[in-house]
Amino acid sequence: MIWDKKSETMPLEDLKKLQGKRLQKTVERIYTNVPFYKSKLDECGIKPSDIKEISDIKNLPFTTKDEMREVYPYGLLASKQEDIVEIHTSSGTTGKPVVGAYTQNDIDLWSEVMARTLSMGDVTSKDVIQNGYGYGLFTGGLGAHYGARRIGAMVIPISVGNTKRQLSVMRDFGATALTCTPSYSLYLAEAGKDEGVDFSKLPLRVGFFGAEPWSENMRAEIQEKLNVKAIDIFGLTEIIGPGVASECECQDLLHVFEDHFYPEIIDPSTGEILPEGQKGELVFTTISREGSPVLRYRTRDITYLTREPCACGRTSVRMHRILGRTDDMLIIRGVNIFPSQVEHVLLQVDGVEPHYQLIVERRGSMDLLEVQVEMTETIFSDELKVIELKEKEIEHQLRDSLLISSKVKLVEPRSIERSEGKAKRIIDKRNI
Repeated sequence: MIWDKKSETMPLEDLKKLQGKRLQKTVERIYTNVPFYKSKLDECGIKPSDIKEISDIKNLPFTTKDEMREVYPYGLLASKQEDIVEIHTSSGTTGKPVVGAYTQNDIDLWSEVMARTLSMGDVTSKDVIQNGYGYGLFTGGLGAHYGARRIGAMVIPISVGNTKRQLSVMRDFGATALTCTPSYSLYLAEAGKDEGVDFSKLPLRVGFFGAEPWSENMRAEIQEKLNVKAIDIFGLTEIIGPGVASECECQDLLHVFEDHFYPEIIDPSTGEILPEGQKGELVFTTISREGSPVLRYRTRDITYLTREPCACGRTSVRMHRILGRTDDMLIIRGVNIFPSQVEHVLLQVDGVEPHYQLIVERRGSMDLLEVQVEMTETIFSDELKVIELKEKEIEHQLRDSLLISSKVKLVEPRSIERSEGKAKRIIDKRNI
């Protein structure tokens, strides 16, 4: 179901005109109200009057997460503080958090793009949404909440954790839609199996999963174990939270809501804009936000864009699911490795679960990669020789895919720590 047919099926020519007008207003707004951006634009010799059309965006400076941290907490406000009605922040686990500030118009925008997102899974006012994203400063919980409220669906604001209660609520209130991280959805499935929950007999039919990279094979696992259609959603606090892009019912790449968030793909080394279809770093500019608009934010996420038509009828540009992050990328013996590549291989192997970690060590001058992955209960009960043969089989498949050798260690079922939020996939002990 298309929530806003006029906006989501807009002809490209009309869209570019709209994007150009919104970019002009955004640059004018931040040049006037945000000293941080006035200084950056002055350094580049750019005045708001230089922005004539959306293609002029290539002349604007990039914004990095470190720069946003340097002006914490209010240095990016483009509205008067009394007009800000809500703030959210990133986790701040690797430094000062990044602040997103919302005017009431921003909250309305957020509600609208999340209504588009949930409508892509055919959610209507008749649905019951179990919202397993965290509420509070994290954007996931309230973003999904606002979208559900805009549609008129019933929201269960259960937030993260308390898995037994999640299962109980899911059954008692007849949840038809679930929102949470993909790794937590599998944990729910695992816990439900222990509790004797038959998901095929529940009304649950669709899930909206995001906030961490996941693979097609993980989608298959989720769909099978939870008996849902698994929709990939994308967003980030720096831009607005969830609601930046989403898969539709076709589950074939994510539609970017580019009438509000303008995407580019750049070469992460040179900053050069790359052509459609080429992989690179994803960059976003908010072109309709008021509270804390951002110019050309470098997400560090790796993906590509395409304007190939989608069967759903929407005309927006689509992005591939996130293939990795420039800061999650491991370089081992000169080869770039993303956790999603390893996951893709592991989930094609019988006898292992979708719970794994990559552990990297340096011995002498040699980097060593160990892949720890949980085996199923069936394999766990087999002889040691069977387990060793399975480890060798996976090592062979990983070598063919990654082009480097690794050591695979099958570990006991449920021995890898579970996360109620984003799963921790990498332990890098190299101190480099």
